[in-house]
Amino acid sequence: MLVGFDKADDAGVYQIAPDTALVQTVDFFTPIVDDPYTFGQIAAVNSLSDVYAMGGRPLTALALVCFPEKGELEILEGILAGGLSKMMEAGCTIVGGHSIRDDELKFGYSVTGLVHPQRVLANSGARPGDRLLLTKALGTGVISTAIKKGKAEPQWIEAAARSMTTLNKAAAEVITGKAGQAYEVHGMTDITGFGLVGHARELALASDVSLHLHAGRVPLLEGAVQCAHAGYIPGGLKANREFAECAVEFAAGVGAELKTLLFDPQTAGGLLISVAAADAERLARDLKANKVPAVQIGEVVPRAQPLIFVEK
Repeated sequence: MLVGFDKADDAGVYQIAPDTALVQTVDFFTPIVDDPYTFGQIAAVNSLSDVYAMGGRPLTALALVCFPEKGELEILEGILAGGLSKMMEAGCTIVGGHSIRDDELKFGYSVTGLVHPQRVLANSGARPGDRLLLTKALGTGVISTAIKKGKAEPQWIEAAARSMTTLNKAAAEVITGKAGQAYEVHGMTDITGFGLVGHARELALASDVSLHLHAGRVPLLEGAVQCAHAGYIPGGLKANREFAECAVEFAAGVGAELKTLLFDPQTAGGLLISVAAADAERLARDLKANKVPAVQIGEVVPRAQPLIFVEK
């Protein structure tokens, strides 16, 4: 066992040969958009993300389906088709799955990937002096809540859906050097249910460091600020804030909506990358050249109090 659950990492990693380790993860959830095909795509992207976050390559997947006994099969067909489209894009083979009858629809995958044992990108590798890059904008949680309440503007829905259906494959291929360049990346995690602050907290604790974040640099989805201001706050955001707020200190001038969005639970979110300062600008530039809108949002500092300091 190279990576277990002791440091709350994104996936388990188990070595099976001198040059090969398995990356294993599972994730499933209830619908967050109305369209079945899009929901299937989002579920697949979200499940695959943990493999990419470990520096791995997805190999096989098992589908997990909870579907109402009297549900319309056309809906299930759309969900499965959407998921398959993203698995094919990732080069990941669906080898089976399991379904049960459930009054509440749920869908996702258990994914197995491969990684070289010496190239695992765990959340415990961040070093003081590293720069922090983020590859996707925040806001899917509050926008999804607005969708459920029938209050989301079409352009907000489009922006959130586009983000959630974009694989982290291109980003991972650049980061791991598969695109032909090498970077000194020390650690990585993906931003999902615990929000940016929650996953940043895990990275800081696992690496025994502290983090400085620049709130004004954090990218936000169109409509995210409006949704936060209007109070479209998912239960997960409240839970994230209650759990992790004690680890954060905000500088004067950080707006209320932005503070809220730093705790927003993301679905199929981006990668948070801890990279050596000398490689940060080049990595960000190369990510952007591969259509990954990476932004430098902070830096790693020696362990201190607070664990995470958020500047304006």
